[in-house]
Amino acid sequence: MSAFVVLGAQWGDEGKGKMTDYLAEEAEVIVRFQGGNNAGHTVEVGEKQYKLHLIPSGILHDNKLNIIGNGVVVDPKALFTEIDYLEAEGVKVTPSKLIISDRAHVIMPYHKVLDKLKEKARGKNDIGTTGKGIGPCYTDKFERSGIRVCDLIDEEVFKEKLKENIEFKNKYIVNVLGGEALNYDEILKEYLKLAERLRPYVQDTSVRLYDEIKQDKNILFEGAQGMLLDIDYGTYPYVTSSNTTACGVASGSGIGPTMITNAVGIAKAYTTRVGKGPFPTELDNEIGEWIREKGHEYGVTTGRSRRCGWFDAVVVKYAARTNGLTSIAFMLLDVLTGFEEIQVCTAYKCGDEILENFPASLEQLAKCEPVYETMPGWTEDITKVEKYEDLPENAKKYITRIEELIGVNVDLVSVGPNRAQTIIRKNVFDK
Repeated sequence: MSAFVVLGAQWGDEGKGKMTDYLAEEAEVIVRFQGGNNAGHTVEVGEKQYKLHLIPSGILHDNKLNIIGNGVVVDPKALFTEIDYLEAEGVKVTPSKLIISDRAHVIMPYHKVLDKLKEKARGKNDIGTTGKGIGPCYTDKFERSGIRVCDLIDEEVFKEKLKENIEFKNKYIVNVLGGEALNYDEILKEYLKLAERLRPYVQDTSVRLYDEIKQDKNILFEGAQGMLLDIDYGTYPYVTSSNTTACGVASGSGIGPTMITNAVGIAKAYTTRVGKGPFPTELDNEIGEWIREKGHEYGVTTGRSRRCGWFDAVVVKYAARTNGLTSIAFMLLDVLTGFEEIQVCTAYKCGDEILENFPASLEQLAKCEPVYETMPGWTEDITKVEKYEDLPENAKKYITRIEELIGVNVDLVSVGPNRAQTIIRKNVFDK
């Protein structure tokens, strides 16, 4: 049995969808443990491309169990929109393939309204939220006023909790934020219908997952967003509202931490981020634009263009330490083909000080300048390379240097978007 987590080692959008889909071939259970439909994964299988937001990437495989854990916030409308989309693409989504935790919190219409109104009220200090209600839903969860899936499918409990929330939220929405009041009866009617459709998918997923692990199954935990969007260890406040690190797996899925055997960090061969916040290696020039276009660096969920820069070893070393990474999957290496020289950030210079570790203060990070090491590039097309030894020498030297800087082996290398364009140096399921 191997139970391991796949998570983003940068600011998200590293290619977790493709790698999770690829690794799901050997996994029997695929689990989402945090986040919501604010995340987006693009997976290419053959000539077809799938865009997933909430459902684990393993859904594209037959005979795999996919779990949405208790740490995820679930928008039922978005869930069924995604299910209908997959069904239309010929992917069956049944309760035998997908189950949802009865302890997961539900995103309600007032969460989306609050998300957008509060972001507008922040003005120039906005944090770049997707407006999908993720943050306000997690707020209610920790404020102990949230509605869970088990509440939603119990009509009497749901009526009472919804009424209490609508009355309270409307006062805030109207009197403080200047929005329009929400209608209790309309929401009740809509969500009772959603509850009935949701009911067959609902289980105590903690029990089911525990049983699967005890049966010696291979379990893959799929992270959303990236390490630097973690609520505790990310570039706060420009973060998401959940724990995106490996630490979130146990609490977000309902198993003990000793059951997790490996942690695979997904890192691009360069660095990107979406939205505001300091970004030391950002290339606001022709090189950054070239990387953006060649790497198709636009958000799956929002369509926003991503900021691009050279590989930041300080960031990925930070991810390796805080997540206990045992392997790195190095993504989009093919995007760097064509550069005569490639820069790697090995440290930060902040005034007279050299920083080798990622700082907590955004004010300090904003003053940091990258310390670069220059490496020779390559011009050979690598998109059809199947064996590591067949990569250009300079590409292999680049990977070796990355391993030295972050202290973790690069065990998988992606040379294109398709599932087949993946070079395996080591089976990450091995303990």
